[in-house]
Amino acid sequence: MSGAALEFRGVTIRYEDDAAPVASDLSFSIDVGERVALVGLNGSGKTTLLSAAVGLVPHGGEIWVAGERVTHQAIARVRERVGFVFNVPEDQLLFPRVLDDVMFGLLRRGTSRSEASVRAKRALAALGIEQLGDVPVHHLSHGQKQRVAIAGALVTQPSLLLLDEPTAGLDPPGKRTLSELLSRCEAAMLIATHDLDFAARLCTRSLLLENGRVGLDAGDPSELRRRWDG
Repeated sequence: MSGAALEFRGVTIRYEDDAAPVASDLSFSIDVGERVALVGLNGSGKTTLLSAAVGLVPHGGEIWVAGERVTHQAIARVRERVGFVFNVPEDQLLFPRVLDDVMFGLLRRGTSRSEASVRAKRALAALGIEQLGDVPVHHLSHGQKQRVAIAGALVTQPSLLLLDEPTAGLDPPGKRTLSELLSRCEAAMLIATHDLDFAARLCTRSLLLENGRVGLDAGDPSELRRRWDG
């Protein structure tokens, strides 16, 4: 059993049994409350790694989330502990109205509709989009959809946040607002991003994925910039 917020132990990921692995022998852990940037070139396996952590793609080895091993039998319990933000917000926005979408995770956990509404409005306000509660999702810009998706992930107060390119489509003020909000959040985070400035503001550690392996485990995201620029 693992006491870490997230732990990969010798994880290999392939989409087909006879296919080349997307990730090979990955081993790392993230402590409770730790914020870690996951950085790599396109195709390095960042999204696949996040997806494996919540059982969306098959894996060999062991993945543990908040003391629960990711298995078919435990997947519902694992997902209760995780807030996941996809890199394409349309993939996770399920309801026509913004407020209903943000409330969904709470209602699924048994929260009363009145309490879910209060908490959802609070999450939207924290991201500066409280005025969008009654707006149809299909009327939103990409950046607004991204913020709504983040609000839906934060509202359940998960112990682990997995965020896939959360600053995509956000303007500079939006990025600052998001980094300030996440810096106040107690959840552990693994953030797949190309935005090294955002990572440097928020994270205290970074993992560089290269060809499906951890090529660098650095204490400072700025070390990645020196490696790439060099």
